[in-house]
Amino acid sequence: MKNIECIDRGVCKNKARVCSKLGITDWLHDVPNVLNPCQIIEVRFKNTRRDYFRNVNDLKLIPGDLVAVEANPGHDIGVVSLTGDLVFEQMKKHKVSFINGDFRKIYRLAKPADIDKWREAILQEHTTMIKSRQIAADLKLNMKIGDVEYQGDKTKAIFYYIADERVDFRQLIRILADQFHIRVEMKQIGARQEAGRIGGIGPCGRELCCSTWISSFISVTTNSARYQDLSMNPQKLAGQCGKLKCCLNFEVDTYLDAQREFPPTNIPLETEKGRFIFQKADILGGIYWYSQQNSETATSLIPIPVSKVKEILRLNNAGKRADKTSVEITAPSHDAKETFQNMAGQGSINRFDKSNSMRRRKKNPKKTNFRRGPR
Repeated sequence: MKNIECIDRGVCKNKARVCSKLGITDWLHDVPNVLNPCQIIEVRFKNTRRDYFRNVNDLKLIPGDLVAVEANPGHDIGVVSLTGDLVFEQMKKHKVSFINGDFRKIYRLAKPADIDKWREAILQEHTTMIKSRQIAADLKLNMKIGDVEYQGDKTKAIFYYIADERVDFRQLIRILADQFHIRVEMKQIGARQEAGRIGGIGPCGRELCCSTWISSFISVTTNSARYQDLSMNPQKLAGQCGKLKCCLNFEVDTYLDAQREFPPTNIPLETEKGRFIFQKADILGGIYWYSQQNSETATSLIPIPVSKVKEILRLNNAGKRADKTSVEITAPSHDAKETFQNMAGQGSINRFDKSNSMRRRKKNPKKTNFRRGPR
């Protein structure tokens, strides 16, 4: 059975690594610490929250250590996720919290009493979230509390909520403080951040990117789908968070580079066979699909390579028509090397209906024509 830390806070008992959602590979671990003489340490908390602290006591820390760090107020318990010079590169991507203009401090390695209190706080988070949702519903607030994170000393809690409009939760804060006897901090998150906290499996069959490695959420627009020539189907373009999928931004640059030298699609092709109008494109394959102007059936789509489309447009600009062979469907060459071979026969529907006569012959040897006599 996994321990509480590994389930809820991404802590691994193996001190050599941290099995968290957004783990970092320290590719400078064998390089002397030159750029970070002040020993700034990255510390991870619940889910994707992380911050940077100064190791004022020169503790020998490695990723995976539980440490007590300075908080406002009191102290918090976190997990060391990164040390060394790579910390400065991470600080450029994430916001750093300061107190009086300086880094917060790492007090000590977490003691058993600190860890026990921290575990108790973790066990209260789900119950607190359910009760706070009920209180918000009784106050008729148009918001949803998605997660609760207790501080390590159980004196403060962060309530993550989602709201489409501005919410006056001053009364809610007073009730939560009286109900749970803690300091309350409200932090608004978006739909993508909530999906990253909840997790799930995407349509690709893998775990959601927002819950595994994405740390900064860039806005996604429908232009990303248009550049990739995707159908504008909201059900297919939207992720589990209800927003456009983050993966639409992953390959946009590749498609833009591939289309950089493509001819325009709004110009018809003039040939001796007739006028052909653009229908769709295989961008990475470099093929345009055209159909004759008088034909509207899908079977009349003709694939034409982009290089040949350029030649036809060049002839049209010169006042000439391309010959008929330019827009004829060519049969695929049989000399092309097959990229897939069905070695196991899994493509055959009747593969389980084959007779087992060969098996029976192997099992039953040839009968000998002699009669066994009595002993």
